[in-house]
Amino acid sequence: MNVARLTQERLAEFIRRFPSLRVAVVGDFFLDKYLDVDPAIAEVSVESGKTAHQVVNVRVSPGAAGTVTQNLAALGAGRLHAVGLTGDDGEGYDLRKCLHALGCSTEHLHIGADRHTPQYLKPRDITDLSLAGEHNRYDTKNRTPTPRELEQKIMASVDALLPDLDAVVVMDQVEMDECGVVTRAVREMLADRARRFPKVVFWADSRRRIRLYRNIIIKANQFEATGAQSWLPDQEVPMDRLRVAVEKLRAQNGVPVFTTLGPKGMLVSDPWTLVPGVRVEGPTDPTGAGDSASAGAVLALCAGATCPEAAVVGNLVASITIQQLGTTGTARPDQLPERLALWQRQQEESHA
Repeated sequence: MNVARLTQERLAEFIRRFPSLRVAVVGDFFLDKYLDVDPAIAEVSVESGKTAHQVVNVRVSPGAAGTVTQNLAALGAGRLHAVGLTGDDGEGYDLRKCLHALGCSTEHLHIGADRHTPQYLKPRDITDLSLAGEHNRYDTKNRTPTPRELEQKIMASVDALLPDLDAVVVMDQVEMDECGVVTRAVREMLADRARRFPKVVFWADSRRRIRLYRNIIIKANQFEATGAQSWLPDQEVPMDRLRVAVEKLRAQNGVPVFTTLGPKGMLVSDPWTLVPGVRVEGPTDPTGAGDSASAGAVLALCAGATCPEAAVVGNLVASITIQQLGTTGTARPDQLPERLALWQRQQEESHA
């Protein structure tokens, strides 16, 4: 197994290139809607006798594909395009408003008359910013097949943007087959374009269908890589088993595979490298960590990084975002050098 390395000089070189990079995020854009609840003023419903939770603040931000977009924007990507679908509803309005605030174009975020804007509704106590403070979540997703007309619009948008892009990030979030943005037809089209545009970095993340991607760099967590449908919070996949699964994915796909290992970092296939994560102290919130790692790794690859170097950058970004509680965090370029110095010290200590 190779040893991952990244110097401050190389990191600075990548960061200097970030503002010149052009990225399209293709996939399922959700609205993350946080309801901040104050338990001290809870009431009892006269009608049902159940607790009436009192919302004292409402926060919205782009989720799923929007989480990657937030992180790309925070890292200073030069031009961002959202390619996806929303409903003709208030959630779609809020989502577009959030994306515009990031400087992301929504020209290719198409409206479907029979579509909902996907939403994660997250009530949470203001007294506890950890995951324990989050109430049961309410998800709104489209559960009927995506109309062919909208598939065609998505594919036309990708083709219109491709000549002027450095990267295409594919976020396949909806678990029901054929009900999201990345349908079979869209996935096959992306595989074809990845082959025809070798200078563009194509990167995909999919909760249920990662094995179906071809010609596109895939990012999977250790459980997705081995085909697991569910897993426990503290569970791990043995490294020998994981390596066999990732080797199979690499052979099927024909391009590199990045496998996230939670706090332990990433396993990269080209060349085979275990890239340690950054150890941080204090409470953490892993929500969106994989998406933030994707954003850092994609920009680094576009800026000329090797796969192991890109994984280090992804780990640096994720180590910053997980320390932001009660929200989906982001990282700024000026935070990366200090975090790299911490990672370098940790690697020296582990090999001493």
